[in-house]
Amino acid sequence: MKPRNIVFIVAYAIALTGISLWMGQLSYSWFPPQASAESLLIDKLFAFLVTLGTFIFLGITGVMIYSVVFQRATKYDFSDGPHIEGNVTLEVVWTAIPILLVFWLAGYSYYIYDQMAIRGPMEMMHLSMGHGDTTTAVEEQPTEEIEVISKQWAWVFRYPKSNVTSTELHLPANHRIKLALTSEDVLHGLYIPAFRVKQDIVPNETIDFEFTPIKEGTYRLRDSQFSGTYFATMQTNVVVESPEDYQTWLAEAKKRKPSPAYNQAAAEYSEHTQRTFKTGWPTVIPADPPVVNYSKNESPLSPL
Repeated sequence: MKPRNIVFIVAYAIALTGISLWMGQLSYSWFPPQASAESLLIDKLFAFLVTLGTFIFLGITGVMIYSVVFQRATKYDFSDGPHIEGNVTLEVVWTAIPILLVFWLAGYSYYIYDQMAIRGPMEMMHLSMGHGDTTTAVEEQPTEEIEVISKQWAWVFRYPKSNVTSTELHLPANHRIKLALTSEDVLHGLYIPAFRVKQDIVPNETIDFEFTPIKEGTYRLRDSQFSGTYFATMQTNVVVESPEDYQTWLAEAKKRKPSPAYNQAAAEYSEHTQRTFKTGWPTVIPADPPVVNYSKNESPLSPL
């Protein structure tokens, strides 16, 4: 191989590596804020996949472009190319590399999900905040247990220790959260984009689900499953606050007398039934608005 070609290949590999690493770092900006310990791990895995995918894509594309531009036949050359027999070494290489990549990705993905405690409770985590060099530790804290009831089309959250119910999920920051998920009717899905967590909720089953919020703020919880006519209205706020503010909120909510909460699905259905013009399309009657201690009086479709 000519020295010029070697220099070109090395320069291209270096440029390709730099671009791939840059794309991996850029991918962190494609998501909502990292509001849970799990989001740090998921974003790290995604950035790794973006880096690897960029390297492979640009590497293959670059070779194809180089071949088309510099290795094409001359004008009016309709002769056949040279007859080349199979190359065992080349075939072994291009078969082994994808297999090793698949095992590498599978092992790394398993490691990430194991760190997320998908297979069991996680008492303490030492994680990198974002993708910088600053580290933080989520100290071991008592697990906060909350019951989650999903139905067409509303979320109800019950805090057993305080006997408080709410249509807005409140969580203490840096505490391990354990949700007991149930459905009163059909399949629902608990999905909090800022936490990078999603869990299907199966009727007649109680599913335990854990995560650790680490950033105070207000985020969005959505139903990730198509659960019927008004499923798009099945959204609510997730409020992550300091442990002190969380306890204050529980104490204030406990003083309130339970009352029917505002429910967007019920409101839309009521408006639909009062119309003079009837579409004739069948629909499911929403469940009665939940009766809770605390309800933020807002439409679930309002922007954050």
